[in-house]
Amino acid sequence: MSEASEINKWSKRFRIISLVEGISFLLLLFIAMPLKYIFDFPLAVKYVGWAHGILFMLYLGVVVPTALSLKWTYRMTFFAFVASVFPFGPFIFESYLHRKSPSES
Repeated sequence: MSEASEINKWSKRFRIISLVEGISFLLLLFIAMPLKYIFDFPLAVKYVGWAHGILFMLYLGVVVPTALSLKWTYRMTFFAFVASVFPFGPFIFESYLHRKSPSES
């Protein structure tokens, strides 16, 4: 596999996982949590939280191989980790990556 296709593979993989993890976080915060606390439906948090937890771990697990493949700096890798704990963080980080190198998207 060529280096360009390897970079493209990790870039696409990170983009997809980042998007799905970010959506799951927003679903947890803005749909499941209100369902639990306003409408007394705790199963929403149980299942959405469980799915989000798996996606969060997947996101964390793919940051380092992506950073190595795309030759991110330590600072950029750090911000990828930090982005995962803020609502809309993965979307903002992904937007930054896209603006920085649109040829890899």
